[in-house]
Amino acid sequence: MNKTAAITGAGSGIGAALAKRLAADGCHLALSDVNEAGLAATAADIRDRAPSCRVTTTHVDVANRGAVHAWADATADELGGVNLIFNNAGVALGSTVESADYADLEWIININLWGVIHGTKAFLPHLRASGSGHVINISSVFGLIGVPSQGAYNATKFAVRGWTEALRQELELEGAPVSATSVHPGGIKTNIAKSARFTGMQELTGMDEDTGKARFEKMFITTPDKAAATILKAVKRNARRVLIGPDAHAIDWMARVAPTGYQALVRRSTKYFFS
Repeated sequence: MNKTAAITGAGSGIGAALAKRLAADGCHLALSDVNEAGLAATAADIRDRAPSCRVTTTHVDVANRGAVHAWADATADELGGVNLIFNNAGVALGSTVESADYADLEWIININLWGVIHGTKAFLPHLRASGSGHVINISSVFGLIGVPSQGAYNATKFAVRGWTEALRQELELEGAPVSATSVHPGGIKTNIAKSARFTGMQELTGMDEDTGKARFEKMFITTPDKAAATILKAVKRNARRVLIGPDAHAIDWMARVAPTGYQALVRRSTKYFFS
């Protein structure tokens, strides 16, 4: 491949799986995460499997605009350019709209939305300079439908979808050497539920935080490696939108067939899910 990819949230889950698959394809890598131990483990695995792959690791909080821009510039300098940016880092918040704490709302918006904005804007000049660039932004199936207890997460993932679709059209109108893809995973077997914040869920579900996290984890049916394979295949064919997992395809179909009617089904399913 002989290209360079930057990946946020590369210390685990989809980010780590993307890094390993890209390395196997001969791609050089700039990896970032706030989880330094996970980041080091991902890099060590890649260096063992693909010793010819150049790998840099950087502790980056994607909510920090300056840190993301500094990382993008350093990556271009150290690796001679950047072709791909995977804005993958993300967190989850389980909370009703009414009970959501402003601090938690700022936390999830700063990472899930501002992190994608920062990554997109910081890397775009370098992608242009490469002559063959691609922005890959991780949204969610919750960027396709609204779900009770996920209002904040929905807000960020709907926004990522809109941001990416608008960007894609702007790049095409301009005839730029850069493209963009919006990724919508269903339930992926990652640590996102374990690291999620849960507030004010008791009155909606009757569950405590640990029970809620365990129940959500049962919905994770697709492996990170399978998700990474699907994403990379879609990038190669320059897809606009990628659905990952059978649950993602089912939810997308439901949203298309019943753009507002799906809410009654989701509401009933939520009652059953938490009962």
